[in-house]
Amino acid sequence: MTPDRDAYRVLQVDPHADADVIAAAYRVLARKLHPDGGARDAARMAELNEAYARVRDADARRRYDQERRTGMPRPPIVEAEPDGVPFSAPRDGRLDFGRYEGWTLEEVARRDLDYLRWLQRHASGARHRAEIRQILRRYGPAEPPPRR
Repeated sequence: MTPDRDAYRVLQVDPHADADVIAAAYRVLARKLHPDGGARDAARMAELNEAYARVRDADARRRYDQERRTGMPRPPIVEAEPDGVPFSAPRDGRLDFGRYEGWTLEEVARRDLDYLRWLQRHASGARHRAEIRQILRRYGPAEPPPRR
């Protein structure tokens, strides 16, 4: 999400909307934009995910609303993918979504290397791909699939 884009505009909700309304709007838009549903706009899906991450819980929303009021700068945009899709990774290197929310990528690698391999391929892991590649290099190549 570019710094000039407002999370509430991306989610198409009023800034004073209830948390349930924001969650419902996210689900509807995610269903429409998700690549598995036939949409081919990964950049918009990534933008939607980032917008929702900014306002999905009370603490994150409070911080985001404070940023909006004071005009504090948002985290810098980091361009790390060859397709030029801008995204910003969390500063502390922790996942902010999914079953391992709050874990570092290194902790996930020690616990569930298959999840890390999946995350590398999935759009939700786009912000972390560079770090995931480094970790996977240290842990070696993927195991071949079992024979049937």
